[in-house]
Amino acid sequence: RLLAILRTGARYIERVAGHDAALKALARLRPQLFDALASGPITRALGLSSGELSARLVQDIDAVQTVFVRRSAPWSFGAGLVTAVLLATIASPWAGGALAAGMAAACGGGVLLARALSAPAGREAQIAMGVLKDRLASLEAAAPELKAYGLDGWAAREVASTAATFDRTQIALARAGGWIAAWQAAATALTIIGVAVAAQGADLPMIALALLAAVMGVESATGLTGALHLNGRAEEALDRLDAALSAPPHRRGDPPKSGAVSLPALGETLTPPDRLGLHGPSGAGKTSLIERLCGLREALPGEAMLGGADVASLAPEMRRALFAYAAQDVRLLDDTIRRNLLLAGPASDDALWAALDDAQLAERVRADPLGLDASVGPNGERLSGGERRRLGLARALLRDAPWLVLDEPTEGLDAETERRVLTALDRRLAARGQGLILVSHRAAPMALCDRQARVDGMDIDGRVRVTPGRRPVAA
Repeated sequence: RLLAILRTGARYIERVAGHDAALKALARLRPQLFDALASGPITRALGLSSGELSARLVQDIDAVQTVFVRRSAPWSFGAGLVTAVLLATIASPWAGGALAAGMAAACGGGVLLARALSAPAGREAQIAMGVLKDRLASLEAAAPELKAYGLDGWAAREVASTAATFDRTQIALARAGGWIAAWQAAATALTIIGVAVAAQGADLPMIALALLAAVMGVESATGLTGALHLNGRAEEALDRLDAALSAPPHRRGDPPKSGAVSLPALGETLTPPDRLGLHGPSGAGKTSLIERLCGLREALPGEAMLGGADVASLAPEMRRALFAYAAQDVRLLDDTIRRNLLLAGPASDDALWAALDDAQLAERVRADPLGLDASVGPNGERLSGGERRRLGLARALLRDAPWLVLDEPTEGLDAETERRVLTALDRRLAARGQGLILVSHRAAPMALCDRQARVDGMDIDGRVRVTPGRRPVAA
């Protein structure tokens, strides 16, 4: 009875300790993974969809949890084996030998079944979960278009098809678990019978002790085979996490000595408070060029210079430190206006309101009872397209950087709002001595720039072609 109580208490302590270690490890792992993805190679970070990223941060890390929780399983099996065999041997040496053979068969068969059935099924299930989340995320992002074109049924069939694939992998994994459980039950029964036969001739209490030892010993193998059953998912998750956390280091180079920007095609070097306007046909590569400068795309050698250093030799974070970028397609957190603005860096409420005033968005925010604490909704859905773009502009205005980079900042604005935005922008740039690199198809924003260049497209190697020249007035 005492041993039974101790066994229950020891199992409870082992589970608590294992889960405590797992949860603490996962609490450290998620921030490390996010940091690795955010600061690693640009192509890797931008190559992950929201669904894939969610699968890495949630499902993959959850799968790894079993590695920590089940780490003690081999030791538990070893302790159970030694203890059970010793107790059975007290009744009869033959009983001890029979128990050792039965436990070896139970463990060996479980290991073989886990490797043959559970491991591949677990890997496929983990991959299928990532595919399902990626498909759901992509269809959810396109939900308005799917509704508009009457493709709801097609989307539902796509989800059902992907979910069916995932369900098949789950069924295969459950079936593998069933075979392992059946083997464990059969091994337990055969081992008990073998021990009972081998212990014949011993006293009845000794036979009972040997049988209890047999049950305890075979049960100790259950934890090990259970851990092996989940190893396939954990190994697939670990492989994907290792790929994310162990990317090859990019070239760092020396930090740029200044904020000077030089495009060889222009034949001159720009320094704040210079202003450069880029124009050209849609798809010519204007956004690609500025994103390479800002460290959001891989740069090509010789395409541009920053502070006297080739952009391609600088780490992305070095490039990003020189620019405050407001993209054409603004991305917003599902959070408050305040939290979205503070992504640019620490700032007082007065500074936040000043940026909103210059972006001509303060009146809209003040009209909301919550003010800066009003939520923008998922990806800013509670704001109009122009309001989202102006919130992105206000965020860029708050960032302390030598250059302000704006991609179509007034697209979608009426003429009067555009005029007020540009007037405030001109005043703010002059007051701060900040440089401007502007992309626009519109004449009014380009009028802010003392230098202009035309982007004509990309060469076959991806290099953007830039030629000096002002935007035609009639264009």
